[in-house]
Order: sequence, then structure tokens, then C-alpha cells
Amino acid sequence: MKRPWHSLTADDALSALDSRRDGLTSEEATTRLARHGPNHLVGKKKTPPLVVLLRQFLSPLIYILLAAVAVSIIVGDLLDAWVILAVLVLNAVVGFVQETRAEKAMEALIQMAAPKARVRRDGRVQLLAATEIVPGDIVTIEAGDKVPGDARIVSVSNLKVNESALTGESMPIDKSTAVVDAAATATGVTAIADRLDLVYMGTIVTYGRATAVITETGMRTEIGRIATAIQAVEETVTPLQRSIAKISNYVIVLFLAVCGLLAIVGLIRGLPWLEVFLLAVAAAVSAIPEGLPAVVTVVLAVGMRFMAQRNAIIRKLVAVETLGSATVICSDKTGTLTLNEMTVRRLYIGGRLIKVAGDGYDPSGNFSQDDQILDPAVDPELLTMLRAGALCNDAQLTGDATDGTAVPGIIGDPTEGALVAAAAKAGLAKNDMESESPRLDEIPFRSERLYMATLHEHEFSPKRKNSHGRARIIYLKGAVERLLPLSQYLLRDGKVAPLRKADASAIADANTAMATDAMRVIAVAYLEVPETLDKLTEQTLKHGLVFVGLAGMADPPRDEAREAIGLCHGAGIKVIMITGDNRVTAESIARQLDLPTGRAVTGPELATMSDKELAGAVEDVSVFARIEPLHKLRIVNALKTHGHVVAMTGDGVNDALALRAADIGVAMGITGTDVAKEASDVVLTDDNFASVVSAVEEGRAIFNRLRGVVFFLLSTNLGELIALILSVLVVGKAPLLAVQIIWVNLVTDTVPAIPLGLEPRAGDEIKHPPRDPRVGLIYPGLIFRILFLAVQMGVGLFLVFTWAESRMPIEEARTLAFCSMSAFELFRAFNARSDERTVFSLGVFRNRWLVYATFITIALQLMVVYVPFLRTAFGTVPIGLDRWGIALLAGGSMFAIEEIRKKLFSRLFSLGKWRPARTTR
Repeated sequence: MKRPWHSLTADDALSALDSRRDGLTSEEATTRLARHGPNHLVGKKKTPPLVVLLRQFLSPLIYILLAAVAVSIIVGDLLDAWVILAVLVLNAVVGFVQETRAEKAMEALIQMAAPKARVRRDGRVQLLAATEIVPGDIVTIEAGDKVPGDARIVSVSNLKVNESALTGESMPIDKSTAVVDAAATATGVTAIADRLDLVYMGTIVTYGRATAVITETGMRTEIGRIATAIQAVEETVTPLQRSIAKISNYVIVLFLAVCGLLAIVGLIRGLPWLEVFLLAVAAAVSAIPEGLPAVVTVVLAVGMRFMAQRNAIIRKLVAVETLGSATVICSDKTGTLTLNEMTVRRLYIGGRLIKVAGDGYDPSGNFSQDDQILDPAVDPELLTMLRAGALCNDAQLTGDATDGTAVPGIIGDPTEGALVAAAAKAGLAKNDMESESPRLDEIPFRSERLYMATLHEHEFSPKRKNSHGRARIIYLKGAVERLLPLSQYLLRDGKVAPLRKADASAIADANTAMATDAMRVIAVAYLEVPETLDKLTEQTLKHGLVFVGLAGMADPPRDEAREAIGLCHGAGIKVIMITGDNRVTAESIARQLDLPTGRAVTGPELATMSDKELAGAVEDVSVFARIEPLHKLRIVNALKTHGHVVAMTGDGVNDALALRAADIGVAMGITGTDVAKEASDVVLTDDNFASVVSAVEEGRAIFNRLRGVVFFLLSTNLGELIALILSVLVVGKAPLLAVQIIWVNLVTDTVPAIPLGLEPRAGDEIKHPPRDPRVGLIYPGLIFRILFLAVQMGVGLFLVFTWAESRMPIEEARTLAFCSMSAFELFRAFNARSDERTVFSLGVFRNRWLVYATFITIALQLMVVYVPFLRTAFGTVPIGLDRWGIALLAGGSMFAIEEIRKKLFSRLFSLGKWRPARTTR
């Protein structure tokens, strides 16, 4: 068990590590390096590429297709053999690329380590490779550095560290040397984000400097623990992969059994054994839907393009469909459900509460009080507040949203950026104000000081220049609890008045109200000083400070995220917010997003739960706050115990483990780390939760397309076999020659199948409840439908051939059966566009690719019947329009029966299709 370094003083940590403030000696470091090993992350041994490639052929359907290749070569059908081989190679290449990409997550994680570090060895600071650092080393870190290992801070100077990649905390964290007492917390557990005296490998120093003693290195660091867990996570089998495997087993057993039956019937009826053999082989080759893997690949690839248009880049092909079966979406808060842009929402000035409109760093917006729009130009208190906040500030706005030439953003701290943006909404440009009132001196913000102060030439103040000759001004911003006790005066009604006890109480109440609403509150004050003052000291601020007001700011929720959550709720998809921020902030954002109410659980609380307790509680939780990396894995696993298909969003190293473990990992493309992206299945280009929901909708549409393809291929192939068996059994002759069977398989089966995979979205996919993940491409209702229509088709073709065989030469009867089979399959392709909606409600010509494919198939069929050399090759004869009328009438009648079934009994064959809608709480 790891030692709780945050609970030890710096001196106790040094003692426990047998170290000292002037560092280790080279000899000590060498001994420890041999004992602890190099300070780097260790990846798993890679699988040889050839083994990965050969693994792609380990599938029952692949085995039977390889057998089909061999049989096709034996009977001389090289074209079919080449087509099947091309399909197999294509699928193997796609699988190989997906599997090799998965290993890159670990490689990206290894790159998180710092390449160099400043280490005190032998009494002097040396620049060493980070891999040489050992526990007990004294390191120096400063702004811009990547922390080289987990460490206990020994001394600090205004240190801020961005730990968002590890903790999910959206703001840089102020660090100190003070001991963090775990016993003082409600659960006795201290979250990583609350260990303010520790720094962690791979995090970034954004401000200040510190010295620290290394406590853990390599795989024993927090990031190392994540790396170890990532390596232990096994790739999950997706619902689509399970479904394809199940179909493969059905196909192998069913179609080989039927082909065997066909051979037995043929021999019993006295057909020559060679004819029976060729007929059975042709039936076997054509009956197996070798086009299915190719069509699945094409459909998923096209789905990738559709999803990219909706801001979701697919990294793993099967993820296209898996998103559509998601029953739970676990979403990060910052940047996904919110804008990740701090925005001033409220101002409290002189007893007035002012609302600020607009989001993010866009300088457009207005100010209102009691629903009345305010004009800042005639409101001196408001102008002072905004001016002070923008000038006592190191941030700068970037971009210009007014003319649409650039996206507004900031350079600097998000909190300071929010104040600059608020001033811009009143027409106060920071550059102009700095030109008019240049900064002369400053007292920088420090965590122990809790405020920042700047001295300016005094061009503007509420009182303008006064009789005392003060011509310079000091602006301050910082914590309310620090500035309020320093203030003796209050700006009210455009005048400076003494700060009364009642005023201080009202300010404290306003601060509490904003904080309860999950806002970060900044206090603003000023002090006019003589023009002779050119140096700021803390002593200067102890007399005459004027309190201006409070600014409440927050990272606002995305409007489209609120709408998307509503769609999820209506579709039976549970949404859970998982964040590194505190409970109050998380619950407030959840309320603003209209997230269905439920329990809020913190990381320390989760740490005290057993896996069984978590599984029992997780269905009732809507918010997880102060969550750590390994907690997310436990949440995913707890949800899976309830049969959920889990989609997890994330952007940091802390999210990589859960992204790998979830059924579908969704990384942020803008703010996401390389580790998160490499561990994910999907990358969002706009970091927006609404894009996740759009991708879910697209995934459902893709699954419906695949289901239509499977229905079409299996029902037509089985129908062919039924017709063959009935004809051989009753008539003693086959309705089709072997070459005709193979032609039907290559042309009228495969050509319409791909356009079926391009069927446009119906538009109501997100309104249905999630599909039960146990129900794959084939469900009981679809099996009944396949059998029902296959029997119709088989009997219909048998009747056409039986009628024709007794009235015309066998060549003409087979040609009529051949054309009838093509007609059956083309009509069936239009039936297959939807399980429940008729072709006419979908729009006959809406799938233009299927229309084009139909004309191409008809043209090819006419060539086989009427082009002399093709007639000879395929054993056909020309037929008249009356014969074509029979073929079209037979195919059209089957089409009409299925469309009438949809119209009158749309739910007749829907058994087990949908998961019952859950009550999302």
C-alpha cells in the first residue's frame, strides 16, 4: 500500500525517504536506481505484426468462405473465387489496422514523462534525464516544466499546476507545503485533486516555482498506476462482432444442411451424380453470403463519413455501430457539457445584483438589473467594477467574434479572461485602457496572499480627481474573505461611503449565494493614492481601501448539451456526469442541464464502497464528483453488471483507462490529450456532448442498414435453396443451372446489397428506446420474417418453374425461372429498406443508390438473356414480354405481401427487438 505522503510534513517525508534538502549523492542515487529501476513507464511486449494479421482469419465465417474459394477453384469458377478472396483480404487489412492502433495508447502515455529534470545531486543542481531520477531526489520545478515524478513539495513560491489531464479538474491548482489531513475529510480519504502538497508525474507547472522530494517513480507513480491498469484492460467484443459471429454459426449449419439435403434429394430423384454435385456446390457457394463481410465493411466505412460530418471521427470501424446500441453515456463535464470558458454571470455592486448576458470569451452581451437593460456608459459603479477587473489582470482576449473572422479566446488564466471579456461587453477594450492607464507596479497573486494588486496612472475614477491631489490608483482583485477585511469604504450610488457592518454582511450573503450556485467569486476593490507613489507594498493597502463589488463566474453549460440530454432521456439513454470538480459545482451544472435527478457521489465516498455496493448504487447516480482515474473504471464495470452498453467521454490521461474499458470510448479532439485519443474509439472534433448524441443517432441508423442487408441476403439465399429443393423433389429437375445460380449470387444479390447499406436515416432513430445489446443483427422476429419471406420466395419460384416446365422447353422454363429469381430479389431489396416502414412512407426514390443499382442489375440481366455469346455461356434463351410479365407479377406479389404486412401489422415481427425503456432518474 502506498504511503500517504500528503499526510506527512516535508521534513517527515524527507526522513522517510532517507533524504535531505541538499539532495542525494551520486553514489546513493546509483544504488537507488538499481533498486527501484529507471523512472519510465513500461509497455507490454508487442505482438508480432504477422501474428496480428493471421488473427484476422480466425472466424467460422472466414473458414467457410475459404472453403468456398477452394470449391470455386475446383469447379473452375475463378471469378467467384477472386471476389471472395478480395473480401477476405479487405477485412483482414481493416482488422489489422484497428488492432495495431490500440497499442498506440500505451506509447502516447509513455511520452507523458518529462525528458529532462533539474535535480540537486552532490550539493549542486544538475540537468539530468528524467529516467535517472530516484525516490529521495530533490528536484526544482517552475512554470512550463513537466513534473518528472510524483513528489512531496518541500518549498514553494506561488506554484500553480495544471493537473486536468490526471484529475479532470478544470482550473490550475494552487500548491503549498501545508500538510493535508485525510482524517479531517468526511470519508477519511483525500482525492488526488485535494492533495495540495503533492505534484504528479506528467502534470504541467503553469505558474511559480518549487522544490520537491521525489516519492514515487516509474510504474509506481499515479500515471504509472493508470498505465498498469490500461495494460490489464482487455478489448471488449462489440455487439456487432458478437452478432456477426452468431450469424456465421447459423449460416454454416443451416445452409450446409440444406445443400446436403439438396444433394440427397437430387440423387434420390435420379439426377446424374455430376449434375447433383455441381448443383450442390453452386448452391453452397451462392447460399453462403460471402458479400456480407464486404457490405458490412462498406456500410461502416460510409458510416464513418456520415459521422465525420456530424463532428465524430471514428478510429475503430466497429465503433460506428456500437455507439448506436449505447444505453448509458458517461460524460465529462468541462468542455463537453460546458463550454470550458469561464464567463462572468453575476455582478454584485453597491447592493445591486446585475446579470451579465453572453457566453464564453465572446465580447457580445449586455447587463441587466431586474430585467431592465443597463447602459454601462452612465453607470459609474459598473464601469469601475469592469475597469478594475480588466486592468488588475494579465489575460488577453484573442479573436474577433464581431465580424466572424476568428473564434474568440484568451491568452492567460481563464478567471482573468472572464473579467476581460465582461469589460469588453461594456465597450472597454483592455488595450485601450492600458494605454490610458499604464501599469506602473504590481503585487502578484500568491496563494498565501489571495489577492493581486496593480498600480496605474489615474485617468478614471468614480470621483475623478479630488481635492487631495491623488493622481494614481491601485486596483485589487482576489478572495472575498481577504479583500473585505482590508476595506474601510464601499462604492455606493456613485459615491464612496464608509463600509458598515450591514454592508459587509450583505456582501458575505451575496458571496455565499453565488458560491452555492457553483460560481467562482472574485472581489474587486481600489485605492486612490498620491502621484508620488511608484512602488506597491502590502502596507500601502491597509488604509483607505474602497470595496467595489463581487464578480460571480462559471463555466456555462452548452445549450445544445441541454437539448441533447433531453433527447437521451426520451430515448431511454441514461446520462451520468463524471467530473473532477467538486460536488457543489457538479450538482449546479446538472440542474442547469436538466439532468434527471439522482444521487451525487464523490470520489472519496466511492473509494469506501465495495464493487458490490457500487453496482447496487450506480443505477441511481446521476453525478460523480471529485473522481479519480481508477474510479472511472469501477463505474464502467458497475454499469456493465446491469447489462448496459457504456459510452464514456474523456479528454485527459485520467480518462484513458475508462475509455479503453468502456464499450465505446469518446475522446475530445480539441482539448484531449494524445493518450485519451489513442485509447478511444471515437474523437469529437468540437468537444460537444451534442455530437455524442448525434453519433448515437447515426450509429442506430447504421445498425438498421446492416440489419436490412442481413435480412435481404439471408432471405433471398434461403429462398433460392427452398426453390431448388422443391423443384428437384417434385419435378425432378433444377429450376436453375449452376452457372445461373452463381450469376444470381454475384449480381442480383451483391449489387443491391451495398446500396441498402446507404439507406438514408429515417429521422426518428433517437426516439426509439435503446436496442437490447443481447439482440444482434438477427432477433426472433427477424428470423420469423426471413423464414416467412424465404418460403414465399421459394414456393413462388417453384410454382413459376413448375408451370413453365409443363408448357415450354426446359431452356425457356429455366430462363423464366432465372428472370423471376432476379425480379424476386430486386423487389425484396426494396422491402429490406425498413423493418416496419413501407417503401412509400420512406420515399420510393429516396435511396437513389438503390434505384441506380436496380437499373444496373436489370441491364445486366437483359444482356445475359439477349446477347448471343452470353446466352450460350449461361444457358438462356430470349423470352417475350408476356414471360417478363409473369416474372414481374411473381416478384411484385411477394413485394406487395410484405408491404401490406408492414402497413397493417408493423410490430408483428418485432419480438425482442428493443430493450424496454428504463426509467432514468
